[in-house]
Formats: sequence, C-alpha cells, structure tokens
Amino acid sequence: MAVITRRDVIRSGLAVVTAGAFMPTIFTRAITAASLDKTASSSGSTPSKTLIVIQLAGGNDGLNTVIPYADPLYRRLRPQLGIAADQVVQLNDHLGLHPSLKGLKSLWDAKQLAIVENVGYDHPSLSHFEAMDIWQTADPTISRHEGWLSSLVDGSVDKDGHPFKGLSVGPSLAPALCCPAVPPPALSSVGDYRLQPDPRFPNGRMAREAALNRLYASYAAPAPYAALLESTSQSAEVTSAALQDVVAGHLPASGANYPKGGFGDGLKLLAAMIAKDMGLRVGYVVLGGFDTHSNQAKHHSDLLQALADGITAFQTDLAGHGKADNVVVMTWSEFGRRAAENASLGTDHGTAAPLFVVGPQVKGGLYGDPPDLGKLDNGNLEFATDFRSIYATVLEGWLQADSKSILGQSFPRVAFL
Repeated sequence: MAVITRRDVIRSGLAVVTAGAFMPTIFTRAITAASLDKTASSSGSTPSKTLIVIQLAGGNDGLNTVIPYADPLYRRLRPQLGIAADQVVQLNDHLGLHPSLKGLKSLWDAKQLAIVENVGYDHPSLSHFEAMDIWQTADPTISRHEGWLSSLVDGSVDKDGHPFKGLSVGPSLAPALCCPAVPPPALSSVGDYRLQPDPRFPNGRMAREAALNRLYASYAAPAPYAALLESTSQSAEVTSAALQDVVAGHLPASGANYPKGGFGDGLKLLAAMIAKDMGLRVGYVVLGGFDTHSNQAKHHSDLLQALADGITAFQTDLAGHGKADNVVVMTWSEFGRRAAENASLGTDHGTAAPLFVVGPQVKGGLYGDPPDLGKLDNGNLEFATDFRSIYATVLEGWLQADSKSILGQSFPRVAFL
C-alpha cells in the first residue's frame, strides 16, 4: 500500500486542506450512504409522482390572499388593508385572489389550481416555532420528532441508487424531511454541492482536489474501510458533477420566467432535476417574510407576486419539458393572521388560512368552508379543515403512501385529487 509522506502532502497541496472547510455535510452523508452499501448513480427513471412543498414562512395573511371581497364585514375589519372589489381577481361572486396573484388565474381557469379554505387544527398555537413544529411533524401535541415526509425520503440514496430522492432547498434540512437514518441533501444553491474551496487559499482549489483524490487512492483494498472510502469518493464526485451539469444544461421552457432570488432559484433547480429524470420524489423550498405585523400592504403584495411568478414559471417549465403531469405542488404556512388589521397597518398572528394545491392532475376549485367573519373566536377565524386531511390526501391520493401509519391516525380526504 502506498504511503503519503509529509513532503507528498505539502507538494500535493494537502497542507491547505483543513478539516471541515472543504467537506460540506452532503459529503459526510455520502459516507453514511456508502456504509449502507448503496451506490449513488447520477440518474434514473423519474418516479411516477413527485411532490413539491412550498412553505410560506412567517404566517401568511389568508384573508388578503383569498379575499371575501363581497362580505361587508371584510371592509369593516380592514378599512385600510382591505383590497377593493374592483382590484380583486374574482373567482366567483364572493371570493377572489389578491391582485398580485393574477398569474395564478390561468391555472384556475384550466382547473389546475385547488384552494382549500380555512385550514388549521384544534387549539392552535400562535407561536411561530410551535406552529411550524406542529405542521412539520403533523402533530398538534408536539410529541413527535420526525417530519411527516421523512419516511418518504428515507435515505439520500433510494433503492434504485438515485441520490436525489428528496431535496431540501435552503441552508438546513427542512424539519418536515427530518430525520431518517440517511437524511436527504439540503443545499442553498447548486454551488454548495461540490468540494468547497478554502477562502484563505483561493488559488489552491485544484491542488486540494488532487490531494484529496491522492489520499483516497493511497488507501486501497484490502485495507479496512478502503471500499467505503472509494465508494464515498466516487459517489460524491459523480453526483456533484451530475448536479452541476443538470443545472447548467437546463434551459427553462419558453415563458418560464422565474422570480429573482433564492425562491425562484430553488424552483428552477427542482424543475431541472425533474426535467432530467434525477429520481426526485419530494422537493421542498421556502418563501419567507410573511410575518407582516406592520406596513403589510406593499410587502405582502411583493411576496404574493413572487409566489405567483414562481409557481407559474415552474408549471410552465415542467409543461415545456413534458413533466407537468408527474408533479403536484402544495403550499402551507404555520398560521394565518387575525381578521382585523392592527394600528400599525399590519396583521397579528392568527389561526386558519387557505392553502394552494397545483398541477394538471389536481381537480381545481374551492374546497372547505369559506371564512365566516361573523363568527370569530377572540378575533380569529375558526378552522374548518384539519391540515392533516390535506396531508392524508396528498399521501394517499398522490404518493400512494399509507397516511395512517405516517400521521398516526386516519383523516378524511379532500377531493382535490
């Protein structure tokens, strides 16, 4: 077996490789995957169904998202923040969308947008952290620790060898996907999924890569764990190169104009993976900033514009690549806002809110009872549909999973699938 001397290390550049600086968590997960004897190939046949989850973090104001514009109580509760009836994107003679969501109207007209009203749960928490835990684990008692999607992405490498069964777009793994034995990847950008340079030695990248490969090559069989190291090295290199190539080579379909920023980039990444048949089953992306306690009007409008632009670009992109029929998109937010505006021209933490489900396989329309502004609970809307019924519908009707075993009990399904 070859031995690396101190001179070799210095000559090959390993001296500028520092532990932790070059090995992101995705590579350490590759070690775990390799230890379970799973080889990460770069591609494979697309799963028959893919779910994309969009989290609207901060508590989206449902009453100014799906607006009861014909209800005089709406104007009374929101004299400043209320959206005028002639600006609302009317869905029927009572309800309509915020004008920034007009891009979703084409999906609505095509029966590809389902809106589920008044989604929530008993004894709601108005704490961001508790409410997010409840939605992410599907457990209002906050006694579960695993995410409701974790069993569906159990391992970053699936049984067919695809390393991208699940993907969480962001700096950390979404709790809804946490935490199987081998968690799926979490990355803020495709640039994270590769050997990271040491900022102190910007010219040492090639030397670092050569040194790392030399280190792996020097430790050959029959040495202990040699196969593991070889598999880890090859898997990391192959999957990193595959992802870089997929994203670099993905041309969004004509008319797919993604919004600028992390949300749009995340959706574009997910679309590229789906278009290139990388085996994605569950993708997760966050659009944050919905905690609108003050000066809500402009900020909320911009967020909803980004949401509409992102969803429509994503759907257009998938359709252009012949993949739209395989994908369902669902949104959620930890809670809605109070029915009345506050003195700071914002809204405070509330309870029930609508959510969207999008895709060609969705039965578009309105589901659940609309908000009853004449029947408030301490200023808050009373929920009509348990959020776990949405989960059960997606699990059973789309992902062909046993919702009772995942959610701990049975919930009635909603007819949007």
